[in-house]
Amino acid sequence: MASLRDIKTRINSTKKTSQITKAMEMVSASKLHRAETNAKSFVPYMEKIQEVVANISLGSSVNHPMLVKRPVKKTGYLVITSDRGLAGAYNSNILRAVYQTIQERHKSTDEYAIIAIGRMGLNFFQKRNIPVVLNITGLPDQPSFADIKRIASQTVGMFADGTFDELYMYYNHFVSAIQQDVTERKLLPLTDLVAEKKRTSYEFEPSQEEILEVLLPQYAESLIYGALLDAKASEHAARMTAMKNATDNAKELIRTLTLSYNRARQAAITQEITEIVAGANALQ
Repeated sequence: MASLRDIKTRINSTKKTSQITKAMEMVSASKLHRAETNAKSFVPYMEKIQEVVANISLGSSVNHPMLVKRPVKKTGYLVITSDRGLAGAYNSNILRAVYQTIQERHKSTDEYAIIAIGRMGLNFFQKRNIPVVLNITGLPDQPSFADIKRIASQTVGMFADGTFDELYMYYNHFVSAIQQDVTERKLLPLTDLVAEKKRTSYEFEPSQEEILEVLLPQYAESLIYGALLDAKASEHAARMTAMKNATDNAKELIRTLTLSYNRARQAAITQEITEIVAGANALQ
């Protein structure tokens, strides 16, 4: 049985831990509000550029390489994780999904490669000798497009030059503060564009081909950025929830330890009284 001093030490250390987790919960809650706003404010831009691209590409005979499905010799996986842990199952869920997909679809490392955004994903793939061709770490909690411009343009360029024949993106989609869904999205080729039933009429200058040549890479890059904003909101939500659970567990542990401490203290006092009474009776 633990001594009173041991129990008291555990209570004090658990209280300090709960103070830390509570502070981290409050910080994540603050970051979540801003990240959720950023993700939602980017949606109208995404919808508009998708509408324009879909109407131009589906309303003409333009045959751009990014719109054409070709025989798949190598697949790319862009995986968005966090740089830090303490976010519950945020990273493990998405890494498990990617790893299972790779195991099911591929028999050789020559058939795929990883583009890793986030240190947790990078470390996971490197430890398992899974090829990582591009990576970026140390992104801010509220990233701007400039922060990922290089890796986004390089990713799109690797599809354009034939390094990949198809590209999938994995990230956690933000649903609510307590729900984040692992999402797989086919990034390239852009074969799932759907134009509105009532198409908008556009006049093109200089031409459809030249417009798509500029617009399609920008659209693909914006998909990556939109997914990153979504993933960041999910990360802050997952960390906030994990820290809240940790704080609640710490409080419950403190309650249990306090009860044990009081019982042990009461038993010690009773024992001392018993010994005093026994000593007094022996002197009579």
